[in-house]
Amino acid sequence: MRAVEAARGLYDRAKKASADSRPAVTAKLLHQALRALGPRIQDDVNWLEISTKVLISLASAEAETKSPASGLKHLDTAEAMRLRMPDCKERSTLRFTVGLQRAIMLARIGRLADSVALFDALLPSVDAEVEDDKLLLTTDLLNRSYVHVLMSNPEAARADLRRCLELAEEHGHHGLAGKARHGLGDLAQLEGDIPEALRNYEQAGQIYRSIWPGWLPLLRLNQARALLAAGLAEEAAAQLDEIMPELIRKKAAQDIAEAEVARAAAAILEGDFALARKYAATARRRFLRRGNARWAEIASLARLRAGALNALANKARKPAPRLPRELSELAPRLAELGLRDEAAAARLLAVRLHLRRGAVDEAETLLSQVPKPRQTTPIDHRMLLRLCRAELAVATGRPRAALAQARAGLTELGAIRDRMGGLDLVCGTAVHGQELGRLALKLVLGGRRDQSQARQLFAWQELTRAQVYRYEPLPVIEDPVLAKHITEMRQVQGQIQRNRLQGESVSALEKRYSALQSEAGRLGWYTSPWGKPRPVATNEEIVEALGDRVLASVVSDGETLFCLIIRDGEFSLTKLGDRAEVIETVKQLHADLDALAPDHLPPMLAEAVAGSASRRAEKLDKLLRASLTEQFADRELVIIPIGPLYVLPWAVLPSLRGRPLTVAPSATAWLSAMKRPHASPVLLAGGPGVPGAIGEVSQLRAVYPGAQLIDGASATSDAVLRALEGSGTAHLVAHGAHEPANALFSRLELVDGPLFAHETARLTRPPERVVLAACELAMSHIRPGEEALGFAGTLLASGSRTVIGAIARVGDRAAAEAMSDLHHQLAAGIPPATALAEATAVDPFRRPFLCLGAG
Repeated sequence: MRAVEAARGLYDRAKKASADSRPAVTAKLLHQALRALGPRIQDDVNWLEISTKVLISLASAEAETKSPASGLKHLDTAEAMRLRMPDCKERSTLRFTVGLQRAIMLARIGRLADSVALFDALLPSVDAEVEDDKLLLTTDLLNRSYVHVLMSNPEAARADLRRCLELAEEHGHHGLAGKARHGLGDLAQLEGDIPEALRNYEQAGQIYRSIWPGWLPLLRLNQARALLAAGLAEEAAAQLDEIMPELIRKKAAQDIAEAEVARAAAAILEGDFALARKYAATARRRFLRRGNARWAEIASLARLRAGALNALANKARKPAPRLPRELSELAPRLAELGLRDEAAAARLLAVRLHLRRGAVDEAETLLSQVPKPRQTTPIDHRMLLRLCRAELAVATGRPRAALAQARAGLTELGAIRDRMGGLDLVCGTAVHGQELGRLALKLVLGGRRDQSQARQLFAWQELTRAQVYRYEPLPVIEDPVLAKHITEMRQVQGQIQRNRLQGESVSALEKRYSALQSEAGRLGWYTSPWGKPRPVATNEEIVEALGDRVLASVVSDGETLFCLIIRDGEFSLTKLGDRAEVIETVKQLHADLDALAPDHLPPMLAEAVAGSASRRAEKLDKLLRASLTEQFADRELVIIPIGPLYVLPWAVLPSLRGRPLTVAPSATAWLSAMKRPHASPVLLAGGPGVPGAIGEVSQLRAVYPGAQLIDGASATSDAVLRALEGSGTAHLVAHGAHEPANALFSRLELVDGPLFAHETARLTRPPERVVLAACELAMSHIRPGEEALGFAGTLLASGSRTVIGAIARVGDRAAAEAMSDLHHQLAAGIPPATALAEATAVDPFRRPFLCLGAG
């Protein structure tokens, strides 16, 4: 009996490790239990019972750490052991346990139909015969729901999850309640409701952190998949890179390989096709070793998708015939395994390759084999189908049909975007419509160069760029957990700054800050729906709002830049310079401006850098200006750039020096900003560490006698944020930092730490006009679809009418002088664009400020 008790103790420890998703530890403890049991004790019921339980649990653990075949072998031995037990309640219950464990293992190797059939055969008897606390029933309702999600059976999965959650909460099985929330997240993701998926994942995570932290890596894997569906490749990749070492340490072979497939998908979205092929190939080998044909073929599709997109990206060469052939051969294998959407994707990729090769008949035949999308078909697959139909229409001389497909696809994508929560998610979805948008613009650009073409091109531009700015932000649902993370981030960032000044290490603090930022970002994805969609502005609305202004919208067609001009109701299109040359010159000019910024630059160095900047500005003027001078005349300009031109301070171009101009993400965004009401209160806030900052803010009291002044020790993030609410003009003098990796955490440094862009997005009544005297806070991180996000961009998306900020580094003295000139103009009632033009014309190279939004 001592052996049985020892084995039972080890078995109990193994069950706890298994519940916490530590299969390697579980297997080790169970092997120790088997050794403790020793040879069979003749007809000893207790020995037979614990041996059977140990073998059942070992089957599950080794199915994960070794192979499903090893696990199934242990299950067979467990069943033989169970049959040696005399008839009793425990013998009957173990029959169900063996069978249900076999069902979940069949699912893990891709035999989904066999798995669900076995669940269906056993669970009614479990419900009727096994009373106690319903733990077995609760667990296996959860397991069956997992299989239903994999089989795209949402209603069946929902029914199982709801009953599982009800039983878990009724009987106090808190860990299983967390897993049920996890499953509801998977279900929401299957149905395309990404905010709901992330909400459920976060609720599950809160439970896991306190009970079963070992499940957090798997939860993060599913969160990463949701982010990929929302187009957030960078965020998903970072999350996967973080969890994969933990999965490897746990020896969770299936989860490791699934994470590698997801990482391949992230690499594809980022355009790193070589990395995608590497991850997909490694995952496929893992799946084959496990005997999981279903997932092995999914990995094959990921590898071929990377190859296909790489071939399609190479405009100079026709794709090799091998690729479409392999995809066409893979499609029926995927279909036989129940992977309907994946089979369709394989055929659609082959269609695109055939069209690129000029094999139109083969493409048309293959496209006819693709079924209509289902409710659960992922958005990227839907957009791929639209793209194939559009490209086939182009190949067969039907441009109108191609444009109709593009319009329908972008409308469908817009409906998905409207359901998103959080600014990041709204922005991210644009990636799925990129190629449709490019195709539409290319078709329109290829038409006759007349006013009709220009009008049509402008309308398409508004459908395809900067869609996040056409949303009216909804009231915020405050989340205390998110607020707690933001507060701690502020404290950590403040300590980092203090440590740096004192020459102390910051590595541990930076690691903590990064972890907090990641957590806060996850919470921000779903805490509130972002906004209510407004319609895209029509050409007529833009013409009426422009009045005497001229709108210049930059368009890129591969290697060439064009400029679409709207002036006095007339639309025209002008060819500009070579795209690559323009972008490279802009980068060089931006570097010159950064180098020129310091207040006390040696005169000879300053002269050399200024000369370089001047020459590059003149070169850009020639490249971009073309025949536009007469069009612009002396009118105020509204400029809508492409992504790489967001870092250009346009006033440095000789032809635009002193010219009132406003930069906007889209004409729709500009029109929305123009319609926002005017407010009057003035806020002057000065942060720490900026030479002359306090004095500068105080001096502005002479310009705005009734302004609210926040400076010195009172300039905390909370005080400034409260003061921003409902202000008319907010002048903020503080050091700042643009955060390219996560633009919503670009920040303004205040007394108690940073004020984040993410926080300004929570304002109910954002300030009408914001002047950012800090360096680089007008910079943006450009996402696909020309979605520009940063500190200034977040303010504009949140409802501010105008943001004035620096697009490059700026010296403290130059900033103070520019701001003084600017505010004297603004206080006199001069519009922002005109006031800034006057203030920067004195020295545009050292005053690289832009007027963003509406001037």
